[in-house]
Amino acid sequence: MTKTLLSALLLSAFAGNVFCETHDLVVYGGTSAGIAAAVQVKRMGGSVIVIEPSQRVGGLSTGGLGQTDIGNKHVIGGIGRGFYQDIHAHYRKPESWKWDEMPKGNFRGSGQTITADGEDTQWTFEPSAALGVFKTWINDHEIEVIYGERIDRTGEGKAVDSGNGYLVARPGSVAKGVRKTGNRIVSLTMESGKTFGGRMFMDATYEGDLMASAGVSFTVGREGMDIHGESLNGIQTRRSTGHDFVDGVDPYVKPGEPESGLLQWIDPEGPGKEEGSDHRMQAYCFRMCLTDHPENRIPFEKPEGYDEAWYELLFRNYEAGFSAVPWINSSMPNRKTDTNNRTGFSTDFIGENYDWPQGSYERRAELLDHHRKYQQGLMWSLAYHPRVPESVRVQVSRWGMTQDEFPEGGGWQEQIYVREGRRMISDVIMTQHHCQRRTVAENSVGMGAYNMDSHNAQRYVSEAGHVKNEGNIEVGVPPYPIDYASIVPKEEECANLVVPIALSSSHIAFGSIRMEPVFMILGQSGATAAMQAIEQETPLQKIDAAKLKEQLLADGQVLQFDPPPRASSGNAHIPRKDIAGIVADDDEAKLSGPWTASILPMGIGSGYRHDGGDSSKRATATFNLTAKEAGNYAVQLASWPNENRSSRTLVRVGEKEIRVNQREKPPIDHLWFPLEMLELAAGAEVEISVSNEGADGHVIIDAVRLLKVP
Repeated sequence: MTKTLLSALLLSAFAGNVFCETHDLVVYGGTSAGIAAAVQVKRMGGSVIVIEPSQRVGGLSTGGLGQTDIGNKHVIGGIGRGFYQDIHAHYRKPESWKWDEMPKGNFRGSGQTITADGEDTQWTFEPSAALGVFKTWINDHEIEVIYGERIDRTGEGKAVDSGNGYLVARPGSVAKGVRKTGNRIVSLTMESGKTFGGRMFMDATYEGDLMASAGVSFTVGREGMDIHGESLNGIQTRRSTGHDFVDGVDPYVKPGEPESGLLQWIDPEGPGKEEGSDHRMQAYCFRMCLTDHPENRIPFEKPEGYDEAWYELLFRNYEAGFSAVPWINSSMPNRKTDTNNRTGFSTDFIGENYDWPQGSYERRAELLDHHRKYQQGLMWSLAYHPRVPESVRVQVSRWGMTQDEFPEGGGWQEQIYVREGRRMISDVIMTQHHCQRRTVAENSVGMGAYNMDSHNAQRYVSEAGHVKNEGNIEVGVPPYPIDYASIVPKEEECANLVVPIALSSSHIAFGSIRMEPVFMILGQSGATAAMQAIEQETPLQKIDAAKLKEQLLADGQVLQFDPPPRASSGNAHIPRKDIAGIVADDDEAKLSGPWTASILPMGIGSGYRHDGGDSSKRATATFNLTAKEAGNYAVQLASWPNENRSSRTLVRVGEKEIRVNQREKPPIDHLWFPLEMLELAAGAEVEISVSNEGADGHVIIDAVRLLKVP
């Protein structure tokens, strides 16, 4: 379609509406992806407008998610990397440190993407710091942002069960707020009646609201094994072992009496067919920004309408033997935190978010209020309720919300953590196979590197009659490319729409892709494609792939990354085939207790496991190795050092007991601890067990081996 014809169509579309001028790109959603896209358009000399339904830009990056998750920060390039460089520059100013002393070197934090000394990036930050960076970008690039305007979603497409629980919205149902001519969007109309015209459009919302309103096909929930052949997708009771209740927690209103009914948010229809499709999705929460600074702390308060019954499972979990604080309290600058879900009953409001992606604005407001009330009540309960152990109450009650973050909400934000919304169905669907590089994207527009991570999606009653969570999957991945075709719809459905967040992906693959740095990367790449489509006067699906790649590389994007077998940081997957000797990986061990797959991108084979750092819950892993021929063998244990590890991990080789300091770097190839030297006959078996008995930190298991020596 030529620019002249498009302009004529736009003029006719705006008859009778409040008209705003036409832009090269109209971005719906001022998330990190949306702002990155707007910056890119401006850098390329185009015109752009950002429509943000709320009163705050930045999405989760300014909404409390200050602990950057990515897996391998080397794959973050372009504008996305520029964000973390600007965060670093902010914290090198003395005036940025009000509640704490400015560190001599880089602030290191306590998360997975730690800033090393000498780096020009910082990966942990306060919400206000992130907001400051985005507002500076907006001002410096003179980006027009419209706040408080929501697209009229009346008549949008809805996903329905297409058989066996798989929810699909077929193309064609266009909402009142989207004006299309053929397969092109011409304009967007808000609930207020304001209309915005554009040549290209971007859906940068977490929910995929514009995509659904434009009549593009999508799915909601989890695909079963039969859809894409993914072993980690669908309902996963066998693989879902992390962040669960201790054994023995009764699910009934009156303990031991099924006729009294189930406690709230235990799914009476759960768990469902193993590896089958369903409508459920991983739980949402608020990423809280807490502080223990007396002058900045707002003590936790019991919310109006507090219902003790909402927390009965929390109390019963403690009474059944759980003893820890159920949170991940990652440190941020200025004595603040990014506080996230951990263990069986925590900040994730499991089962209360199923309506969110397709819910009306009114329904979402109800769910937002429920989540906030739930989390406020949870924090008060942990800090003050007598059925919570005193040791937990003492630790939690010294924390509180912050006075200087989200002051309009008393420290509570409006941005809920939408871990997963609608997901587009396009010509290429990113799946587990892409994440594990069994299938490689043909036209990379950025890379993912975080583990395939799904939080729990439901609570159900186990065969033993106890309450259990289901849906938690954490499987590490190497860096992998994301295909351009996954961020644009099928051409016949829409030729001028880019979708960098609610992209074409399966549930489990989205669990890896759904990181804020990746959204910024895809926002920039999508905006570049939109500008080139205008220049080439062609649908987005038919732009010159070589020219797109050339521009992305020129702008600093990372499109391919193959880390060395042993990266200098120590973070690397090592293929089992590259390990000499007779090897048994952690996948082959006989496991008992709460072993959890690590989310870090390191380890032999698929990665390693850890015990959660709680030695009160006995965890044992038993390996069996068989000598293929007679000879002398070194028995060795693979391990990865970290200061949070146990310094006295118990390892047994047969009857011999050895204590291993897993905080230290292993002396053999920086990977193996020597355990024992044995003279073995051909066919002799060696049993090696690793236990957290008497441990003083996290115990990890990766692999053991017999290495024949002279």
